[in-house]
Amino acid sequence: MQETRENMEAPENETPESDESIEEKAERLIRHHVYAGGAVGLIPVPFVDFAAVAGVQLNLLRKLAQLHNVPFSKDMVKNLIAALVGGAAPASVGTYMSSMLKAIPGVGVAVGGLSMVLVGGATTYAVGKVFNRHFSEGGTFLTFDPEEARAFYAEMFKEGQNMAAGKTS
Repeated sequence: MQETRENMEAPENETPESDESIEEKAERLIRHHVYAGGAVGLIPVPFVDFAAVAGVQLNLLRKLAQLHNVPFSKDMVKNLIAALVGGAAPASVGTYMSSMLKAIPGVGVAVGGLSMVLVGGATTYAVGKVFNRHFSEGGTFLTFDPEEARAFYAEMFKEGQNMAAGKTS
């Protein structure tokens, strides 16, 4: 019973006494995962980088769900990410092409790596922003509609490209 009780307790940095709001915590989580999504984009092996970015996004959504008290299902979330990102043609093609460039020795590895840093960071940012907004509005993974989120995703992808490139708005 002790083990169950320990698993239910909130981590120290997420106690109600914290001065940081849920939105501030969510923004911090998204920002940290954008950096991680960009960093794994440097993995020089085509498609391994792609899988690593997907893992970063899965972890981000797990943490955002926990923050918003939304039940999390790994398999469902993987499908939702694929539906959201896969349906956004420019972003999904960019991710695929950035990864494929790494198959070209020399210049392809360098260009593909830098490109994947931007695309990996931007897609992670957009996925985080879309789901954070959805959770903030009372939504869950069960009520998420990728079709309805596509326009916001595209907007956040552009914003994420600027963030990943170190540009401020």
